[in-house]
Amino acid sequence: MGQLTGGDPSLLRRINSAVVLHALRDTDAATLTEITRLTGLSRPTVEGVVEGLVGAGLVVEAEAAEGTARRQGRPARRFRFRAEAGHLLGLEIGAHRVTAALSDLDGTVLGTLAKDVDEKAPADERLDRTRTVVAELLRKAGVSRASLRAVGVGSPGIMEADGTVRLGTALPGWTGLPLGERLRRSFRCPVLVENDTNAAVVAEHWRGAGTDSDDMVFVMAGLSPGAGSLIGGRLHRGFGGAAGEIGALHLLGREATPERLLSTTDQPLPPLDERAVAEVFRLARAGDTDACAALDRFIQRLVHDVAALVLALDPELVVIGGWASGLEGALDPLRRELARYCLRPPRVALSVLGEAAVATGALRLALDQVEEQLFAVEGTVTARR
Repeated sequence: MGQLTGGDPSLLRRINSAVVLHALRDTDAATLTEITRLTGLSRPTVEGVVEGLVGAGLVVEAEAAEGTARRQGRPARRFRFRAEAGHLLGLEIGAHRVTAALSDLDGTVLGTLAKDVDEKAPADERLDRTRTVVAELLRKAGVSRASLRAVGVGSPGIMEADGTVRLGTALPGWTGLPLGERLRRSFRCPVLVENDTNAAVVAEHWRGAGTDSDDMVFVMAGLSPGAGSLIGGRLHRGFGGAAGEIGALHLLGREATPERLLSTTDQPLPPLDERAVAEVFRLARAGDTDACAALDRFIQRLVHDVAALVLALDPELVVIGGWASGLEGALDPLRRELARYCLRPPRVALSVLGEAAVATGALRLALDQVEEQLFAVEGTVTARR
């Protein structure tokens, strides 16, 4: 590895720009003197870098707060990071709805919008609904599409690196769909496509139940459960992007599908029928015998699936989420059963973000992309000469 020398001034400028921008983003506003102290750079270097960042539109002079003016002379100029210099979009494309979340470059959510979509809708119709949701949200927020810096997307399925759905049985026409390519036609910025449970675990680590846990698992406890995991704070996708597909465990010698486990009759529930599952949960809370038995079968299945992940990964925390109301009733039985199966039972918590988890995680993925551009040496803005 070669040593960094003074022979590459453009690289040094990019490094200095990243350092100054990061310092300003971590504070409300700062004077040049304060930036010099925070970064350890020289005053002339800071002045040049700030000038370049102002010219690039990423930094602006902050207005003096009322009552802070000095008695003599003009107050020192203060500068702040322009979070409004660009916007980010997080999308969830699911079986029953499309959800969009819009934020500034600090990740502050400026608006959300969700619209239902038929579970049997073909891929083209689902993508059209996605475009409609995005257009309406941007219009309501008064944000130009050109200001988008990155778009994150969470959707069911095993995703290739380029956003192609290698396998997606939850949505009609999803397997083999070049989802990333199709969505990139609508945006002039990077589009990152991720499995929905992977997006959800990122969200819970960012702003949910797992903010203090770098080793955690998020379980989407629907009819076909899936899981996303963080190991050492990093998303674990597996070699082919299929890590956490615990919904397939029933194929390993267990014939009962989730639709049959939750059925209160001789017939299985319709696939992807959220309302039918919610009704079973409601009846179980009311004490219905058949519904309680169905819920017990569901919890036992969930315990086996989660235990397999816990034994393999040894997470500190397991977060249970999903769309079905009544999941809180499964936590205590799940804790008890995991204590029986696992060498070191993890903490078990209910999702804090609920239905917003996937879109929030997709937004975080978009923010990660922009932060890499702004703060990594290769991607930071170069100060004006």
